[in-house]
Amino acid sequence: MIDDYRSLAVFVAIADTGSLSAAGRRLKLSTSVISHHLSRLEDRQGVTLFFRSTRSMSLTPEGNTALEPARRMVTAGEEALDAIHVGSDEPVGALRVAMPAFGEQSHLHNVLWDFAKQHPMVAISLHCSDTPTDLVKDGFDLAIRLGTLRSSSLKSRRIADFERWLVASPDYLAGRSPIKSPEDLAENDFVAVTQIPSLMTLECDGQSIQFDPENMRVEVNTVTAAKAAVLAGLGIWHVPLGEIEDDLAQGRLMHVLPDWNLPVLGIYAVWPDIGPQKALTRRLIDYFLGNRTGLML
Repeated sequence: MIDDYRSLAVFVAIADTGSLSAAGRRLKLSTSVISHHLSRLEDRQGVTLFFRSTRSMSLTPEGNTALEPARRMVTAGEEALDAIHVGSDEPVGALRVAMPAFGEQSHLHNVLWDFAKQHPMVAISLHCSDTPTDLVKDGFDLAIRLGTLRSSSLKSRRIADFERWLVASPDYLAGRSPIKSPEDLAENDFVAVTQIPSLMTLECDGQSIQFDPENMRVEVNTVTAAKAAVLAGLGIWHVPLGEIEDDLAQGRLMHVLPDWNLPVLGIYAVWPDIGPQKALTRRLIDYFLGNRTGLML
């Protein structure tokens, strides 16, 4: 009976993530163990639950019939485990978290480390990348995302804000005409980050102007690389203020159009909407919210 329950939990994970390997990451099991549980379940029940191809797995009619009852079983199990830990002074478990790759010394990251220090029985697995991860397929309990969230099936909570400044190096600005208005930006080079839209909005005294740079001198795929390109004098870009405060103070970067502001953006905690949210994940989100003062990047 216990083996059947375990195999059904594996079945639900495969259906949710779409592959054996992704289900393994979610459940922290090897692909071979996932495959073993699925094969045993199919053999014992005498049915095929998935159509298999080299690139994907899709539910058979029998799999579709079994999925919702199996999901209810998994949900009930998660609710029972959450109930055990509700009100516990010392949480126990594991959290797999995705965060931006930049800002490793920021207050945002330090809050996560403080949470880990305060709860020694909680194992933290942190994945840092500026490219959004698939929380369900990659098995993450929680992700921290910046900016404007796209519509999705994920749950989210705004936990803080962050400010951006347009900056450039003194060497770059010294070789150009003075930038006194947003219109002057059109003659300048910019750094692009692949996954961040180039269109920006500038605001001053109730006036709002949209500007889409045409002269993209360098394109990179991380915020850290974009900052390095700006420091090297290759163009202008809007960087989170927390990433450049030391560079501004020491004169390595200069604020471009200081009278014009970029809209303040949100920092969001995002988690999969699959079954009840784990008590441990809720505890981490509450910890971020409790430390939101100074949480800005």
